[in-house]
Amino acid sequence: MIEIRKLTKRFGSLVAVNRISFDVTRGEVLGFLGPNGAGKSTTMKMVTGFLAPDEGSIVVDGVDIARDPVSVKKRIGYLPEGAPLYGEMTPIAFLGFIARIHGYRGSEAKERVDSVIDRVSLESAAHKPIDTLSKGFKRRVGLAQAILHDPEILILDEPTDGLDPNQKHEVRTLIRGMAAEKVIILSTHILEEVDAVCTRATIIADGRIVSDDRPEDLLRRSKGHGALRIRLRSGGDPDRAAAMIASFGSLSGVKEVEEVANHEGTVELSLFSDGGVVPTVAVADAARSGGWEILEMYVERGRLDDVFREITTDIGPKKDRKKDAANRGGADHG
Repeated sequence: MIEIRKLTKRFGSLVAVNRISFDVTRGEVLGFLGPNGAGKSTTMKMVTGFLAPDEGSIVVDGVDIARDPVSVKKRIGYLPEGAPLYGEMTPIAFLGFIARIHGYRGSEAKERVDSVIDRVSLESAAHKPIDTLSKGFKRRVGLAQAILHDPEILILDEPTDGLDPNQKHEVRTLIRGMAAEKVIILSTHILEEVDAVCTRATIIADGRIVSDDRPEDLLRRSKGHGALRIRLRSGGDPDRAAAMIASFGSLSGVKEVEEVANHEGTVELSLFSDGGVVPTVAVADAARSGGWEILEMYVERGRLDDVFREITTDIGPKKDRKKDAANRGGADHG
């Protein structure tokens, strides 16, 4: 549905997006991740036709956006970062205006507006000036305008930014409900959101794609994937905690024991296997033999933030600058 090839964007000497290529098919929810300044928003602006690329191509369902931008834009719903809105208008008036822009009139326009207000739970704020609304409500108004015309493609830049946990859950449920029939690209800094709604995660850093995988496969790259997390009562005795670590570390199949937390009379440990599965029965038996009460025990799925840090730290130009500085025997302040 979307084919991106060697997409490049420069701002003066800064290469914000550096020859990236990827495809997105119908039914996918692509999480677009990266540190601040990585090039996420710039890429999304080019896909929507808001910015023109310096090099490369964007083809949407066989249509090159450079050759027929209006045709492509009609098929896209876009929630930009910050969601610029007309503050003096109410949400219902603003969405009515958006409906008319898309060519809806009369009862059809009203139905579209009423439906989208219900879908994003805007009823309580529908008749209040947008300037008086909270950041979360403004974000919902922005999302409403993006989906009002039921587009085939949704480009959402930080869609849950500013929302409370209940509102985030509602938006994620809405995205999952729309996913099967659409192409959805969303950028986010909230890694739990990737796990919750995305079928695929593309990580960009220094303007280049550095990883493209399913969230569950990224989790498998985490050091914590498959580790056994166990919390026991220690009584606040450091010698007792040390004895626990030594006992578990001596078990066959346990490669490493890491102390995660030690406070309020409990100790929390992560047990890592030597390539197989951590022997949970043997661990439980060792705890009973030592007289240590198990408060909690579970197998970890892994942590996306660990994988994200590993992938995006010390890469590209930054890494090269550090190497250059080390070779010169001094710090690089550039």
